[in-house]
Amino acid sequence: MRKAVGLLATLLLAGGVLGGCSLDQNNASSDKGKTKQDGEVKIGLSISTLNNPFFVTLKEGAEKAAKDEGAELIVVDAQNDSAKQINDIEDLIQQKVDVLLVNPTDSSAVASAIESANSANIPVITVDRSADGGKVVTHIASDNVAGGKMAAQFLVDHLKNGGNIVELEGIPGSSAARERGEGFHQVIDKAANMKVVAKQAADFDRAKGLAVMENILQSHKDIQAVFAHNDEMALGALEALQAHGMNNVLVVGFDATDDAVKAVKEGKMAATVAQKPALIGEKAVEAAIRVHKGEKVEKFIPVPLELVQGQ
Repeated sequence: MRKAVGLLATLLLAGGVLGGCSLDQNNASSDKGKTKQDGEVKIGLSISTLNNPFFVTLKEGAEKAAKDEGAELIVVDAQNDSAKQINDIEDLIQQKVDVLLVNPTDSSAVASAIESANSANIPVITVDRSADGGKVVTHIASDNVAGGKMAAQFLVDHLKNGGNIVELEGIPGSSAARERGEGFHQVIDKAANMKVVAKQAADFDRAKGLAVMENILQSHKDIQAVFAHNDEMALGALEALQAHGMNNVLVVGFDATDDAVKAVKEGKMAATVAQKPALIGEKAVEAAIRVHKGEKVEKFIPVPLELVQGQ
C-alpha cells in the first residue's frame, strides 16, 4: 500500500514538473514569436540626443502620434555621437522597421547609414536636420534660414546705433547650424554698424555655451548682443554674462524651450525663435504612416516659426 501511494505521489510530482516546464516553454515560445499586429507600422526614430529639452519634446510628440495612430515606435539616442548613430540605424535596419526617421547628429556622416536603409528598401525621412547624402523621401523641419533671418532682424530693430555681436554656433556639420548661421548673416552682414566680432562652436550644449562665452569675454568685453544657434547655448552664454555683470547684452536663442521662454518672460533673454518640436515629431510619424501606405508626400514639410520676445 505504501509503495502504491509513493508511486502515485512520484507520478503526480513528475506530471506537475513536466506540466510546469511545458507551460514555461509555451510562454517563452509565445514571447519569442510575438510580432507586430497585421497592419501595424513599425517606425524607427534615431534622434541626435535626448540630453536636450528640444529633442525630448520632439520625441514625446512622435510617441503621442504613434500611440494615436496605433503604430510601433522604436526610439534610439545617438548621444551626439555620429558613430553611435550609424550603429543605431544599422540596428534598426536589422529590426526590420518599415520606415526610418532620422534626426542627424552630423548631416554628412549620417549619409552612409541612410544609404544602408535605402539598400534595405526602408524609406527614410529626415527630421529637424537634413542629410547630405542618401535618398530621403521627405524632410520635416522649420525653415532654419528664415529663423536665422528672424533673429538677425530682431537685433537690427533693437540696436538702433549698431553693435558688436557674438555668435555661438551649433555642431559643425549639422544642417541646423549651417542654415541658421546662413540666414543670420544674410541680414546682419548688410546692416549698418553691426559686426560679428567673435563666433565659435558650442555644439548646441549649455555647459559648452557657458565655457565658450567665458573664453570670448576674455578678449571681447565690448559687446551688445549674442546670437546662439539654440537656446541651450544661449542660456549658457547668459550665465557667463551675468557672472560678469553684463546684464544689458541682448541674448537671442533658437527653439523656444521652456527654460528659454521663462528667461524671456523674466527679461533675462531678449528673444528666442520658436520652433514647435512636438509638432515636428507628430508630423514625422504621420508622414511615415502615409509613406508606408504608399501615399505621396511633399519633399519638404515645413513647420511654422514665430519669434518669442519680451515686452
